[in-house]
Amino acid sequence: MAVHSYTTWFNPIEKFFDNALLPAHWVATVPARLNEWGQLILSDRSDLEVENTRLKQESLIHRGQIQRMADLAAENLRLRLLLNATELLMDSVLVTEVIGVSPSRNSHTLFINRGADDNVYAGQPILDAEGLMGQVTSVFEHHSVALLITDSTHAIPVQILRNGVRSIAEGTSNYDRLRLRFVSPTADIREGDQLVSSGLGGRFPAGYPVGSVLNIEHKAGASFIEVDVAPAAKIDRSKHLLLVFTSKDGGEIGPSQ
Repeated sequence: MAVHSYTTWFNPIEKFFDNALLPAHWVATVPARLNEWGQLILSDRSDLEVENTRLKQESLIHRGQIQRMADLAAENLRLRLLLNATELLMDSVLVTEVIGVSPSRNSHTLFINRGADDNVYAGQPILDAEGLMGQVTSVFEHHSVALLITDSTHAIPVQILRNGVRSIAEGTSNYDRLRLRFVSPTADIREGDQLVSSGLGGRFPAGYPVGSVLNIEHKAGASFIEVDVAPAAKIDRSKHLLLVFTSKDGGEIGPSQ
């Protein structure tokens, strides 16, 4: 033993005996394997069916849980985008959630789960992680109604971020379209130009993204050109929104809640 501890003389002999004993180990496990095989053969078919049903049910449950996990992960991503958006805001904000939408195709309104108890007021701007969504029109105790910028009755003063040219963006009853009003054919406007709120009128704070120029159409003899705008906000998809409390509101609202 002392020689084996301090030298490698016996290593070849040790390896030889290890390889020689492998068949013996395999033979020693034969009874256990035969026993398992016998139990499987002798098992009652009904027991196997019950076990199979149980496993299928467990698999279905786990798959359902995985789907819920994916939904939670997506919701977590949306909230993280909102938190990132608040870093760019100079005003106080309050997180709200969409709890309903108008059933009418021509009326672009939605319901949110914040109301008078949260100091929400009529005319308050609402935005998602990408840009302006609309404004609050009716306030109740525990919920409010908001009008989206894509509604045909809504208009918002905007300006081109590139050069400051001002215009009015109005809704078209299409979630994917806004249209600029009274744009002169000589106006310096290009496809892809970014539009932000101008702050004129005092309803919307200046500098919030509204959309980007999608298409410019010159019609012969027309006094103005037609300009289509793609909204920056995900008007018909965003679930979590931000209510903006501007400094002129006078109320004190803490950080995003």
